[in-house]
Amino acid sequence: MYLKEFEIRWSDIDANRHLGNTAYVNYMSHTRMAFLNELGFNQKSMADHHIGPVVFYEHMYYFKEVFPGKPVKVSLELVGMSEDGMFFEFHHNFYDGKGRNFAHCEMMGAWIDMNTRALTGLGNEFLENFNAVEKSPEFRTLTKEDTRKFAKKPKDLV
Repeated sequence: MYLKEFEIRWSDIDANRHLGNTAYVNYMSHTRMAFLNELGFNQKSMADHHIGPVVFYEHMYYFKEVFPGKPVKVSLELVGMSEDGMFFEFHHNFYDGKGRNFAHCEMMGAWIDMNTRALTGLGNEFLENFNAVEKSPEFRTLTKEDTRKFAKKPKDLV
């Protein structure tokens, strides 16, 4: 499990004086990019390979309020990836200063070819880096169908 620590900033607080929902999204994004950077996915390498990450969804579950004053930690676990690395799923957990879990997120995304603007698998170098990562006990191989589980067909809208 990968962990990143954050200090709750004044700008992270909402009108209810607790951590605002946009801060959760920002903390998760920063955690993912720090994790990917350690795997060799930095701005230069992604530009050299003409790839970038895209988010399909982030499903948040909030358990308890959190307030400024103590750092929080955000975890990242790889819980799914397609064989070619095109699709990936991460889970994030949020922990307060006492180690209590106060929120959870399920996130799925993919890689996009920045030239064609189409989804793409990873090259061998990046795929090897991902395959070496510790995986969650719930890890599964993703398929395109996993990315469409919430899609509605037009007939469902009538």
